[in-house]
Amino acid sequence: MAKHNSEGKVAVVTGAAQGIGRAYALRLAEEGFAIALADIAESSETARQISAAGGAAESFRVDVSDESSVSQLRGDVLATLGRCDVLVNNAGVYPFQLWDEIEYADWRQLISVNLDSMFLMAKAFTPGMRERRWGRVINQASDVFGIVIKGVAHYTASKGGVIGFTRALATELGDQGVTVNAIAPGLTRTPGTMSRQPDPHSVEDPEEMVAFAQGQAIPRVEQPEDLAGVLAFLASEDASFVTGQTIWVDGGLVRV
Repeated sequence: MAKHNSEGKVAVVTGAAQGIGRAYALRLAEEGFAIALADIAESSETARQISAAGGAAESFRVDVSDESSVSQLRGDVLATLGRCDVLVNNAGVYPFQLWDEIEYADWRQLISVNLDSMFLMAKAFTPGMRERRWGRVINQASDVFGIVIKGVAHYTASKGGVIGFTRALATELGDQGVTVNAIAPGLTRTPGTMSRQPDPHSVEDPEEMVAFAQGQAIPRVEQPEDLAGVLAFLASEDASFVTGQTIWVDGGLVRV
C-alpha cells in the first residue's frame, strides 16, 4: 500500500484502546504515521499490535473531557513525538437512556465527553498544524443524527453538535492548510457495543445489530475496519480539498 507522504508525521487518536479507535490507529500506523494513543484506559494492546506490524506508537492516559488532562496530553505528545499532524477525535460514550431516565448530570457528562472534548483537543493541537500550514482534524459523528430512534436524546444532540462543530472549525481553519471533517458510523460491533448485549463474548451478531443491518443497503453488521479506509483517505494528501464534510459510513442506512 502506498503511503500518503505521511513519513515523519504524527497522528493523535483518542479512544484508541479498543474498537473503532484501535482500528483507526492501526490503519494510520500502516499508512506511515507515528501514533499517539490517547485513552482514559490502557492502550498497551493497541501499541503492541502497531509495534508487531512495524509501526511506531506511544500510549498516553487522558480524560478528554478535562481541560487540565488534555493540556498534560498536549505537553506529553509534543515532548515525546514532537508534533501532531492528524487529530482523530474518536473518544465517546453512548449510553441508552429513555427521555424520562435522563438526569441533567447524565446530559452534562455525555456532552462533556462527546462534544466538549473535541473543542479541548482541537484547541490543544491545531495551533501547531496552523504554524506548519498542514493538518487534519477528523471527528467522530454518528448516523444516529440521520435516523429517528428513542433512548438516545442526549447522544443524538451531542453528535449533531459534532457535525456543527466540524463545519464551523473547517471554516475557521480552511485558509491555513487545515481540513476538518467528520465520519458518521452506524451501529458497529465493538467491545463497547457488545458490552450491552446479554452475551458480550458471543461470536454471533446480536439481534439488535442484525435488525439495524437489515435496513442498510449493505445488509451486514458494521465492523471497525469498515471505517478505517475513509479515515485514511481524510488523513491523506488526496483529501486536501475536502473539508467541512460529514461522511456517512453505515452501509447505506442513512442515504443523503
